Amino acid sequence: MSNRDVIARDLNAVWHPCTQMKDHEWLPLVPIKRGEGIWLHDFDGNRYLDAISSWWVNLFGHANPRINAALKDQIDNLEHVILAGFSHEPVVELSERLVEITPAPLSRCFYTDNGSSAVEVALKMSYHYWKNCGNPNKTKFITLTQSYHGETLGTLGVGDVALYKETYKPLLMEAVTVPSPDCFHRDPDMSWEQHSRRMFAHMEAALEAHAHETAAVIVEPLLQCATGMRMYDPVYLELLREACDRHGVHLIADEIATGFGRTGTLFACEQAGIVPDFLLLSKGLTAGYLPLAVVLTSDHVYEAFYDDFATLRAFMHSHSYTGNPIACRAALATLDIFRDDDVIARNRALSAHMRRAVAHLEDHPHVGEIRQHGMVLAMEMVRDKSAQDPFPWQERRGIRVYQHALTREALLRPLGNVVYFMPPYVITEEQIDHLATVAAEGIDIATRD
Repeated sequence: MSNRDVIARDLNAVWHPCTQMKDHEWLPLVPIKRGEGIWLHDFDGNRYLDAISSWWVNLFGHANPRINAALKDQIDNLEHVILAGFSHEPVVELSERLVEITPAPLSRCFYTDNGSSAVEVALKMSYHYWKNCGNPNKTKFITLTQSYHGETLGTLGVGDVALYKETYKPLLMEAVTVPSPDCFHRDPDMSWEQHSRRMFAHMEAALEAHAHETAAVIVEPLLQCATGMRMYDPVYLELLREACDRHGVHLIADEIATGFGRTGTLFACEQAGIVPDFLLLSKGLTAGYLPLAVVLTSDHVYEAFYDDFATLRAFMHSHSYTGNPIACRAALATLDIFRDDDVIARNRALSAHMRRAVAHLEDHPHVGEIRQHGMVLAMEMVRDKSAQDPFPWQERRGIRVYQHALTREALLRPLGNVVYFMPPYVITEEQIDHLATVAAEGIDIATRD
């Protein structure tokens, strides 16, 4: 079997996500035969360093032997069972351990199949909480510009990425959208903290105007991934938690991409010292092995649904594969690695090396900014550095970086004009240096007129 064979079969049967399929008339698919550690191997003997964790999910490398062993054991015992009226040991242990590693008062775990579904659950649960508490008019949600929370209809309604949302706008609920604290657009003499504080005025105004009809504010803590790894200071979250409490509005923290060490702490909210009313986790929860997501909330929320069946206060939401035992075992093995290997401390050293490796690009005439939170680093390509003037999106310059990287044993998948690293935590300093070299070469190629 060759790459050519697999590509021909694929294009006859598969419709790929987030893709204009016509592009594959000139942009070849890359079929992968196997993964090992940081590497992905194709059918023709080429390999690619997975610098984006296979869409931000892989934490500890492909075919990790410890996670593999846990899955093999689980498959021999129980592959799946309905979670309504039944239970199993992996979901119980996983719930206990998630409650243990997250701050009080988070104490209840509700499982779904994927991140978008977890967001849908949190939106419904927040609204339903207020309804059960005698506030049925709290039906709105407040969100940030440039936010991304998934691509189902409910999640698109609280997102703000035109590429995904605009086509379906007639189908969507309307959220109250306030300007993002994205620090790329701060004044030159302003710090991240100062800019984030300044931008919070928009959120405060929205809460003052809409709190009476708002169920929750939903944010991606510290890092807005899908719109180009936009970043802001933890102080924004501190201000937001206080304001939500003052105005009687829930806070939903979408840590689907930011959780499990991506931003430098186990959860991004830790850096602000806050606890959301709903904490959403997925992606790294199973280290990229299987779809699984969870909504953590408090006994206070849980008790608003706890009543006789006839009152119809129960949260009637379900998915066929809710709390799948195999996925739960993958998650437990992932938590074991965090517990046993001092992952966060090692990541601090890796993230510092990552910053040093690209520091020379600060002076590149077409690099407008290098920004970083923990194990996520982004470099923004601009047409005019002094004005931070972007290249037109229609030019698709990021694809040039992607194409070059493939020739240099690397998988980079820029978001528009933003080249980023979000690698598995098993990456080495030498491999980071290689990525930095490849990225610099790709940026040179992509920004040539």
